Amino acid sequence: MIPLAELRDHPERFREGARRKREEAPVDEILEVDAGARRLRSEVEAAQAERRRASAASRGAPSPEQRERLNSLRARIQEGEARLAELEARLQELLLYVPNPPHESVPDGDDERSNVTVRTWGEPPRFGFEPLPHHELGDRLGIFDFERAAKISGARFAVLRGEGARLQRALISWMLDVATREHGYTEVLPPYLVRPECMVGTANLPDKEGMAYQLRDDDLYLVPTAEVPVTNLYREEILDAARLPICHVAYTACFRREAGAAGKDTRGYVRLHQFDKVEMVRFVVPESSLDELETLTGHAEHLLRRLGLHHRVLLMCSGDMGFAQWKKYDVEVWAPGMRRWLEVSSCSAFGDFQARRANIRYRPAPGERPRFLHTLNGSGLAVPRVLDAILEARQREDGSVDVPEPLRPYMGGLERITP
Repeated sequence: MIPLAELRDHPERFREGARRKREEAPVDEILEVDAGARRLRSEVEAAQAERRRASAASRGAPSPEQRERLNSLRARIQEGEARLAELEARLQELLLYVPNPPHESVPDGDDERSNVTVRTWGEPPRFGFEPLPHHELGDRLGIFDFERAAKISGARFAVLRGEGARLQRALISWMLDVATREHGYTEVLPPYLVRPECMVGTANLPDKEGMAYQLRDDDLYLVPTAEVPVTNLYREEILDAARLPICHVAYTACFRREAGAAGKDTRGYVRLHQFDKVEMVRFVVPESSLDELETLTGHAEHLLRRLGLHHRVLLMCSGDMGFAQWKKYDVEVWAPGMRRWLEVSSCSAFGDFQARRANIRYRPAPGERPRFLHTLNGSGLAVPRVLDAILEARQREDGSVDVPEPLRPYMGGLERITP
């Protein structure tokens, strides 16, 4: 959330931030409501002071005129306080719609065409045959069952069978083990249902209201990503600086009602309403935030290098980075059967934007005033698309697929999936 005092003092910064993100921001309305609230607050305080003076003057047995005056002041104060509460609630609501201004190092641009390729790793695999897309390979291998998934749940769901289900489970376990054993993350297994205030805390609400699955009878949301429950672990808390950075990794299923543009990625295991993801979340002091973003992105890249998958890192432009992000990298893997890049990780620094919304603070030293910490998160990794890339990049002409070496211990030593 944007601090009101900062917006009041520097409104143009937030107008410009919204413009760079190609977002609407109710800056003018906030300033108008804030000015009205400040005027009304002064009027209420003046009436309260007047009532205290009138009350002091009428000690003992007040005259009818004094009693009438006190009652009039009481009514005016009550009416003013009620109106002030409405204005302050409106202010808090409006502030939720102001996007986080991008960091100065973020390139300006409207969409993905202005994203900047920071680096690439590896080379596209070469074949002596025409490589198949993952969904055709999966059909031949008997590991995908989209028809029965549709019978169970509708479009954009999937059933994995046999070695396909096993490969997905292997990916999840291996990713968690790398994060915890090699990169120092502490694993958590959070709930898949969260309260609305948790969605607000990570800025999934109100910005992504239409993408969320809501259980209206219980006022709970299915998690769109583990970022939501893990970030909110420390909601409304003050942490000791000595504990930072706190680094968590979590696996969850993820649920998103809006699964992409109409007609896009309608085939295959790419854009789904339910998918598995391993998520890395970091809570850090503000001074280290951008360095931590580089570390986080490196952890996502490390997984792809270990799998031997050709990939690239993009610095996202202002118009393609999202409402809440301060700075963001996307990591994309090459899928040779589809002849396209697939996003498998978004690594984001939020500054104190989420921490303010969720009221997560730290105390720099004993006795010092608490400060808002910075949050970061990144996929490590989005499992279905990594599975797709493995199938397409490691396919053989006979339709079999080589299992990447790091995953073989998780698959009982299996080296190849065959039709």
